[in-house]
Formats: sequence, C-alpha cells, structure tokens
Amino acid sequence: MDRRQHRRSGGTVAAVGITLVLGVCGTGCSGSGAAAEDVRGAVDPVVALHRAADLLREAGSSKASTSMEMATGGTRVTIRGKGVYDYRRQLGRLTVQLPQDPAGTVEHRPITELLAPGALFMKNRGAGVPADKWVRVETATLSDGNLVTGGATDPYAAAELLRGTRTATFVGRTEVGGTEVRHFRGTADLGTAARTASAGNRDALAAAAKGFATARVPFDAYLDDQGRIRKLRQHFSFVNGEQKATVAVASTTLLYDFGAPADVRLPREKDIYAGRIAENQPEN
Repeated sequence: MDRRQHRRSGGTVAAVGITLVLGVCGTGCSGSGAAAEDVRGAVDPVVALHRAADLLREAGSSKASTSMEMATGGTRVTIRGKGVYDYRRQLGRLTVQLPQDPAGTVEHRPITELLAPGALFMKNRGAGVPADKWVRVETATLSDGNLVTGGATDPYAAAELLRGTRTATFVGRTEVGGTEVRHFRGTADLGTAARTASAGNRDALAAAAKGFATARVPFDAYLDDQGRIRKLRQHFSFVNGEQKATVAVASTTLLYDFGAPADVRLPREKDIYAGRIAENQPEN
C-alpha cells in the first residue's frame, strides 16, 4: 500500500479534522506564605507544572474525561469524551460524543479515537468512511497539532504543554472529584513546550505553535499531593481558514482512577481507510 494513502497529511485530512470540530455548530511567579506551598517541596509553581507530565508517566495510566467548548459565530458547542490513557506508552482511547445539531434532529454516533505518538485514529468518522475502517491522521501535519481537531485534547499532550509554562501562581487548595488538590493559574508557551516535549509530541506542539492565532495558552491546573494532574483547563485560539474568524476553544481534561487498566491497541494496517474522504458530507 502506498504510504501516502494511509499516512494522510496536510490539506484534505486537516480540513476534515477541523470540520469535525466546527461543523457541529521564562520566569515563574510565586506568592508568599501559604501561596508558596507546592507539591514535593517545590516552592516555585512553575517547577511543579513543568514536572506534571513526568509524574503522569510515573503513575502509569488513568481514566480520562474531556470536554471541548467552542465559540464561533455566536454559537457555542461542547464535545465530550471519555476513556483511558497509558502515559508510559503514550497511547489512549476515547469515545467522543458530538452534540446534536441546533435543531436537535440529528443524533451523531460516538466517534472512537485512538491517540498515539504522532497519530490520531478515528472510527465512525462518517464522511464516506466505511463503518469498520479507521482514518489515520498525522498530528504534526495539522495546524493545531491535534490539540483541538479531534474534539478532544490528548491528555499527555495537554500535560506536556505545561512544560512551556512561563508564569504561574498558586491560587489555593480545593477539591476535584473528592480529591484535595492545589489550583495553579498561568500561561504556557507552545514553542517552549515543543522544544522540551517528548519525541512523540514535539512535532505536533511545534505545529500548533505556528498554526494557532497565538502561541500563548492560558490555563488552570489542579494537581494532587503527588503532583499528578487531576484537572486541566486550557484556552486555545485559532483562525478558521474558511471564514478567517478567530475561534475560541476551552479544553478541559479530568484524570482519575490512576493505575486503571489501559490496554490500547492500534488498528492493523488493513483496517485503515485508504480512500477519499468526502469533506462536506455530514457525520452519521
């Protein structure tokens, strides 16, 4: 099989990916006193955030829930996902549910997504793809590095984006899902994150640094006492290529049940769709 048939890049698949999302509608700052407190003895909040991805790898795996809120043209939509992630192998599986059409007449089938270093696999993608086939997208060829294209941000990529944290403050203690956490607020730089990320996310984050309207990503991160991310909310901004309008995206990732089984297997070559995708065909 011609590699160009299944290792899709640029143009067509990038446009299809963005349609999936849009078509359904340097120095850290630390406080004083209690605000200077942080996990594992790290005084500077930036240090804790830079280490968050490494501590997920130590944790091994977890369950994950995602939501992606988009505002464009006066319309706000939310795409939700749920699944598991293996941080050591950088493999994840999410079931992503698109919202109903504004009229509420169309029920979209859930899309199964497999997340892997440098690649996104989608099943039940619609757009003329047979129901038993997967579509493969090379994430480094997407202008957003797949931070928003698939309707869910890869949990480990989201964590590695924190490696680009430039400024951050400790907001205070709170709870997420019954677990006590420390709340940090700050801004990360996609270019810096790309230079320090793992090999599996480096090219995708570099693509996002060039493709987004701004490389600065404001965030709120909630870390437990082991330094692991429990909740991460990031704000992205990109330009819709067709309408030249800036789209605001808020991506929220919840991580829980650390150590949960995460047996993620990638599709066989023969199960990957090599045909043409109908870009304007609605989802099933």
